[in-house]
Amino acid sequence: MSLPPQRASELKELIHQQLLKMDVHGRIREVLAETIREELAPEHQQLSTEDLIKALRQRGIIDDVMKELKFVTDVNEKERTSAPKPSTHFVDREPPVLKKTNIDPTRRYLYLQVLGGKAFLEHLQEPEPLPGQICSTFTLCLHFRNQRFRSKPVPCACEPDFHDGFLLEVHKDSLGDGSKMVDATTMLSICDPVHMVLIKTDTFGETTLVASYFLEWRSVLAAENGITNVAVELLGVGTESKVSVGVLNIRLEVYPQLNKTLSPEITSTQFTLERQKTAEKERLFLVYAKQWWREYLQIRPTHNIRLVKIFAQDENGVNRPVCSFVRPLRAGRLLDTPRQAARFVSVLGYERAPVIGGGGGKQEQWCTLLAFLCRNKGDCEDHSNLLCSLLLGFGLEAFVCVGTKAKGVPHTWVMTCGTDGTITFWESLTGHRQYIHRPINPDDPPLVEQPKPLYPYRTVGCIFNHQKFFGNCQPSDAVDVCVFDLHDESKWKPMSGEAIKSVCPPGATSSVPPFPPLCASTIDAAVTSNEIELQLRILVSEHRKDLGLSTVWDDQLSYLLSPALAAYELERTTGVSAGNEEFQDAIRRAVPDGHTFKGFPIHFVHRNARRAFATCLRSPFCEEIICCRGDQVRLAVRVRVFTYPESACAVWIMFACKYRSVL
Repeated sequence: MSLPPQRASELKELIHQQLLKMDVHGRIREVLAETIREELAPEHQQLSTEDLIKALRQRGIIDDVMKELKFVTDVNEKERTSAPKPSTHFVDREPPVLKKTNIDPTRRYLYLQVLGGKAFLEHLQEPEPLPGQICSTFTLCLHFRNQRFRSKPVPCACEPDFHDGFLLEVHKDSLGDGSKMVDATTMLSICDPVHMVLIKTDTFGETTLVASYFLEWRSVLAAENGITNVAVELLGVGTESKVSVGVLNIRLEVYPQLNKTLSPEITSTQFTLERQKTAEKERLFLVYAKQWWREYLQIRPTHNIRLVKIFAQDENGVNRPVCSFVRPLRAGRLLDTPRQAARFVSVLGYERAPVIGGGGGKQEQWCTLLAFLCRNKGDCEDHSNLLCSLLLGFGLEAFVCVGTKAKGVPHTWVMTCGTDGTITFWESLTGHRQYIHRPINPDDPPLVEQPKPLYPYRTVGCIFNHQKFFGNCQPSDAVDVCVFDLHDESKWKPMSGEAIKSVCPPGATSSVPPFPPLCASTIDAAVTSNEIELQLRILVSEHRKDLGLSTVWDDQLSYLLSPALAAYELERTTGVSAGNEEFQDAIRRAVPDGHTFKGFPIHFVHRNARRAFATCLRSPFCEEIICCRGDQVRLAVRVRVFTYPESACAVWIMFACKYRSVL
């Protein structure tokens, strides 16, 4: 095999570096001296090459060199060959190959390296994972100026082995930065922080938010050679927001190197001025909010028990105006319609903020959008804020409503106002939007037929979006009698738009985190559907075996269940049911005369087959199918995974059986 001259010289250089690294030359000299001294007779003063190689081989030096040299296939050569069929269980046996990144030399970049962690004391007693053993992992998610990154998962440990590098583009055309290369002074004016979110994933795939941190990266502008090392102390979230969870070692580097660095005094002065400006804006808004609240209470004393929420705590325990949790969010090509957006939000998991101890109290925690998306689950407030932001992005006039549902449980949902005055309620946890609000008139005579509300909401205290905030000042805050005429100040007390703009983007400074873009799903729907279906077949067969029953699968019947699952998802997304006639006709043809067919569909937003099976068995209808006894019993199961942005997914499962009816 002949190598081109350039590659041959590169190979020689690599071998030369390896020999230097192992100090092979020094070891050869030692062997040479020893061989001449011990093995050559006094009359022979000539030593042949063969003698020397033989001596080196005997002492194991050649073997050591060959062990250290690793020959890795070229990445581009791999990509040219056809990709092999993906295996069900992926095992990474090859050394990782760094792929080249295209860097624009006219742009300024921030290279952020995470060089390990320490003092994650909660994992002090964590045992070393055995090879091939599934263990809990940490994943670090980053957002900076419309760019998102995710680290490789590392096993949870007291000193997690993070070793990742992220190339962040500081200078972006899409953000209106122009085309010239930015200098240190211009970069100092870019106050966007690097938002870092640490997620823990347990052995069952459940995610937990560990920490959320805003990294001030501009200290690197005053560092010598444009490189600085930072030890970032991560604090917990919610009730543990004052407790340290661990430390990350981070190295920051500006590329290309700055011609002229700033003095530390300039950067510290800039940070101080920004903090003072932000603090003053927040102070003025707080003064205004107190005045607005006093005026609101003077309208009616009972207003003090209404759910009028002006501030909310984020995951770090920081009080923020509720309007800052919402802003228009465009999903690009990832979502096509407002109803699809509602479906996407509904398949993100629902979980109330964890509370330590009893008492039944609700821990308040309105997550920043990045923390909500990375964890893939959150409370009803997180869902409502995201849905409202997406609907605003689709050009609708949307608001988040704060109130209660049955039994006085606090709740939030989304409301849209049509140009014709139609008020529509959207439930962010289910995606339902068929709640058209028609108020009941309490002054109507008793015989007048009143509309019956279909929505589960009882009271509404306030509504808000990124520009407006209204407090409900009608005699009753019951939703069914409320009139949503937002221009009537006798019914809805507004806040000053200018005051809201001062503390919410784009008027706000660095205290309000910017919204990250949505990411496309990384889940292969067909592969995942097959995997879950295979696992369910094994679980059903084992369950029936324990009951002393044999299992015969009908692949054709399983395939015929697909149209039904597609129709269920279509109905959840659009509210339109289609294809039921064809499904019923196909089933009638597949089930012979004298046989009975039973089917049970169920919906999940997770991909854990064992957990789904346990839930299905709790349903008597499903258990009846899985444990079916009779003559000529044939079982079927079909799984269909529908993927959405952020790797969220709707998983539809249908169990079915057919058997001969014996009277």
